[in-house]
Amino acid sequence: MGFNDMLQARELLRAGGPVLIFLLFLSVLSIAVILERYFVYRKKINVSRHLITYARAQLKNGSLQKILTACERDISRNTPAANLLFKMLTSTKKGVQLRELSQSIIEWEVTKLQARLSILATLGSTTPFIGLFGTVIGVMRAFVDLSAASAAAAGPSVVAKGIAEALINTAAGLFVAVPAVIFYNYFTTKINFFEKELENIAEEIINED
Repeated sequence: MGFNDMLQARELLRAGGPVLIFLLFLSVLSIAVILERYFVYRKKINVSRHLITYARAQLKNGSLQKILTACERDISRNTPAANLLFKMLTSTKKGVQLRELSQSIIEWEVTKLQARLSILATLGSTTPFIGLFGTVIGVMRAFVDLSAASAAAAGPSVVAKGIAEALINTAAGLFVAVPAVIFYNYFTTKINFFEKELENIAEEIINED
């Protein structure tokens, strides 16, 4: 970033005021949550899918002990599939009771995966209003500056700062909200599909018993 770019960034921050600084903080928070959830899902869901694929192959051969051994290997990673299959295979419950156990385990694992998604949902729904709040402040400042200026000095330059603040904060609010909503929907869909995969392999284990 050159010197001129730094000056322009400083002018933007000055024009946006405290609301813009707060929105920039929320933008950093949103990016941090998105990256953290992305890497968590890539690890836990991908490893779980490999285990599910392996377990499904071993079920056809009737090798439940091999599935249990694989679960013991993956359980240190605290992956949903390993936790589910290990608890089901080591349980003495059968039939309906085993199905109820599997459902409670799946619900708990899904709840853990959904952690921090509420932050994205909150940012996606509130940051446009925060930007709108900055817009209102900017417009109010523009009218105050205009009313304070003399008739001879009144002109576009008088209201330019307030209007700039209004437009910058509106854009910043949308800049934070749009990625937050997109990734919230993406992660939610990913979790929903994975939940069905866990339910399917759990049902196959139950039917095998």
